[in-house]
Amino acid sequence: MFKRHRLLAAAAAVAASATVALTGLTAASASPARPSASGTEHLQLMSTSATSNTAPIIVYGVVTAGGVDHQGNKSDTVKLPGGSFKINHSQGKGTQHFNSKTCLIQISQHGTYTISGGTGKYKGIKGHGKYQFTLLAIGKKAKGKCSQNAPPTSFQQVIQASGPLSL
Repeated sequence: MFKRHRLLAAAAAVAASATVALTGLTAASASPARPSASGTEHLQLMSTSATSNTAPIIVYGVVTAGGVDHQGNKSDTVKLPGGSFKINHSQGKGTQHFNSKTCLIQISQHGTYTISGGTGKYKGIKGHGKYQFTLLAIGKKAKGKCSQNAPPTSFQQVIQASGPLSL
């Protein structure tokens, strides 16, 4: 359900990180409604840090809980009260735009994910679905030009995902 080139790379790094995060966004919930349940799970991850590899995540549907998504390049680990699970995600596809005058970075990507590898309450969890990743950032200016080596001065990343889940 979250990497750009210098400035664009920095934005790309942020997007890749976000994509990883995004994939991490697609998670299961913290407390199943019953011992064996299935249905649609929704995940949302949101971050305002371009340098952290963790982000808060909220999952709801079969399970409802808040926790932390630990982002990776192809796989995230979501930690919720009572256990954790893995989210494997595809590389996002979409658009990215960079305005060299204003240093505005805009990225919109979509992809797929799978959920597995549950521990604790989430042992046996299985799911899959689609995610949407959106990133807005403003790169840092140095000597009147957008810096390609510094983290953005402003950063917002949102990943939304949903799909079938069984627990």
